[in-house]
Order: sequence, then C-alpha cells, then structure tokens
Amino acid sequence: MHSRAQALISESALGDNLTALARRAGTRLLLPVKADAYGHGLELVSRVAARHPDVWGLAVAVPREAVALAALNPGKPILLLTPPTPEEVGPLADLGVRLPVASLAEADALPAHARAHLKVNTGMNRLGARPEEAVEIGLRLAERGLLEGVYTHFATADEPELSFAREQLARFGHVLAALPPVLAHAANGGGILSFGELPGLSLARPGLASYGFAPAHLRGVVPLTPVMTLQARVTHVHPVHPGESVSYGGLWRAGRETTVATVGIGYADGYPRNATGKASVLVQGERRPVLGRICMDQMMVDVTDLDVRVGDWVEVWGRGNMTVTDVAGWADTVEYEVLTGVGPRVERLVETGARQDPPRTPLRSKE
Repeated sequence: MHSRAQALISESALGDNLTALARRAGTRLLLPVKADAYGHGLELVSRVAARHPDVWGLAVAVPREAVALAALNPGKPILLLTPPTPEEVGPLADLGVRLPVASLAEADALPAHARAHLKVNTGMNRLGARPEEAVEIGLRLAERGLLEGVYTHFATADEPELSFAREQLARFGHVLAALPPVLAHAANGGGILSFGELPGLSLARPGLASYGFAPAHLRGVVPLTPVMTLQARVTHVHPVHPGESVSYGGLWRAGRETTVATVGIGYADGYPRNATGKASVLVQGERRPVLGRICMDQMMVDVTDLDVRVGDWVEVWGRGNMTVTDVAGWADTVEYEVLTGVGPRVERLVETGARQDPPRTPLRSKE
C-alpha cells in the first residue's frame, strides 16, 4: 500500500547538526530522543545517533521509551529523564537504563547493579532535589558506587536575558563541587547556543536544536538544518465553482473558478487544525493556500493553473520555503508541539537522496 504521508528524515542533516552542537558545547552529547525522537521516529534517529562519534548516550522521558530504545541499541547508554515507579526500577536497571534519583528514599531503593544520575532542581521547579538536599543524596549514591552522573535543566537558557540561567549554573556548580567527579550535564539546545562551552560539564543535551531548530535570536550561532521534510499525496482533484464553499463550516468560498486538490494529511496526522485560514503548502515548488477548515485526515489546496494529478506529492514542510516554524506560527504554537504531533500514520523514511515523484496516475472522475 502506498503511503499518503511521509516524513523524510535526513541522516546527513542530523549528523551535521550533532557535530556542530558538540563542537559548540565542547563535549559529547546525551541526545534526547523522547516523544518518538521529537516526532522524527525513534528507530531511525536512534540508529543514526548511536553510531555518531559525538553521541555518548540517548535520553528518553518514559520507561516504555527506554525499553524500546534498549532493544534497538544494546549497550548504548540510555538515561531515563523522569522518575520511574518503584516497580519499574528493577526491570529498568536490569536493562542497563540509567535512572534519575532525587531523594534519599529513591537512592536507597536502587539495586546494587543500578547506575544513577542525580537530578538537581536549580530553579526549574519541575523535578529534582533542591541543592541543599542534593549533596547528601549524591554522597549516598557515591558511597554505594551507583553515582554515574549529576544533571539539572535550564528554564530560560533559550531567552535573550540569561541572568537566571547563570544563577542556575552557579547553584549546580556548588553541588558538583561537593561531590566526587562524575558525568555532569545541564545545557539543553538553548544553553549550548547561548553559552558555548561550560567548564565542569562533561555532556550536553541538545533537544530541538539537534533536529534543526533554534530560537530566533540564536539562529546562525551554529549551522543547523531541519531534519524532517513532511510530504503528502494528492488524493483527488476537482473544480469548485464561484460561490461554492470548501470544507466544514463553509469558511472559505470561491470567488472564481478554482481547481482544488485534496491532500491526504490532516490533524490526526499532526497537522495543526489551528492553522486553518492561514496555512499554505508547496505544490510543484509554489506556495499554495490551504482552503477552508483542515480536516482530520485531509486538507484542500488551491492548485488553479497547475498541472496537478492524483498521486503527486505536496510538500507540507521542509527546509526551504516552507518550514515547521511557519506552521507553528500559523497555529500559534511552537515547533516542539508541531513535530511531536506527527502521528503514527505518517511513514518515516531515511532520506537518501533527491526525492522522485511517483508515476502519475489518471485523474479520478470529477464530482
């Protein structure tokens, strides 16, 4: 069966991004591949990243991701970023998954073969032990021979004003100074781009930046290329006459004779419904408007004066004239949400070269 929508994942773009970020950070990387590798496909991305020389390990958010990743990349360090339940600790430790610890109770509950990363709350106030508690927990883990790493998370390192991020870094440094030398990591993508090399830190965790995106004021600090191109097939082409409406609610009405292509992607595939009335796609290299309300499985596009046929590809976003940043802006959200929303019906493929359009098929009968 042909895919109606495909996410093409560029191995070269991902590799180049990781190299550039590692150079900027002056460290190896602990690459976040949570949320299906930010929508790019856990299996594809982890396979590429696991053999990249600058990637020390991979990080995920939930135990199910850790279990899947351990099967895909045996022997590659995997860090679980959020707390497991007590019954999950043993099985995860058996798989070699590095476990987050933020309390003495959690430290004492670890089996003797576990490897722990102490999570320090330096101001994000989401997870972790406060600095005054973290030292005692870290020393307890070190006494048991379980402490492999210590980490925190910046709350504002992707903002132009960095004073709070510097406060967090100072608090983290005080904890590190009181513990034996271990792996230490704090810098997310914003931290890497804002600060560059941070003394005393041995790993960095670039999330969205790895996949090609940076805050507006940090673009150009290092060269980053979007890794995903999303494309979908034309499934139907038909005329709409003046005065007729398109899609639910009749939000768009034709003012002229219009040729409309129905494209096989919608909000169930991750294209945000909130982009209705603002969205465009690339058809044969031209930016063309999406007409009317975006549907669950489809969208309609004005292709008047173009020779568009069923089976043709439409570029929904990519690296040039139409990006995830554009789509996020139309939907009043962020790139993270758009990318992680790309659903399982979208086939993920490694992009190995220039894309070729499929052979054209005859037009369906007009409705």
